[in-house]
Amino acid sequence: MSGEPTPLFFQILLFFSSGVLFVASALLVSRLIRPNRPNKQKLTYESGETPQGNAWIQFNLRFYVLALVFILFEVEVVFLFPWSVVFANKELIAETNGAWGWFAFVEMLIFIFILVLGLAYAWKMGHLDWIKSSPDIKDVESPVPNSLYADLNEKYKHHKVNTP
Repeated sequence: MSGEPTPLFFQILLFFSSGVLFVASALLVSRLIRPNRPNKQKLTYESGETPQGNAWIQFNLRFYVLALVFILFEVEVVFLFPWSVVFANKELIAETNGAWGWFAFVEMLIFIFILVLGLAYAWKMGHLDWIKSSPDIKDVESPVPNSLYADLNEKYKHHKVNTP
């Protein structure tokens, strides 16, 4: 039995379990050796800004879309490097009488064309504009008199919201 190869299932299981064990042990060791000294000054964001209110607020979707466009072009750069290495492979070009070079070139032109279409769409839809949009304020007829709102605002004017 010593001459038989290990079944593929057990190799995959060993690989997966060792990966999980490595991540768990790294997290445990980092938790044990890191300093834990919470204080009020650490309750700020990385930018140094003090949080205003609850963290579960709505934010402008423009930040998310811009991040996706950025990731799109980062992925393009990641694919361009291996493509350029294979594109310049002289053995493949010699074996195919030059057809490989043209095939790889046209393939990359199609890839870049699709990405340019995505960029043009994002640009046309205004996702790349960094102008702050103004809110659309609508007047609503309320059965509650304005004086009640004013009284509530006056009552809670000095009320302080506790933030964690």
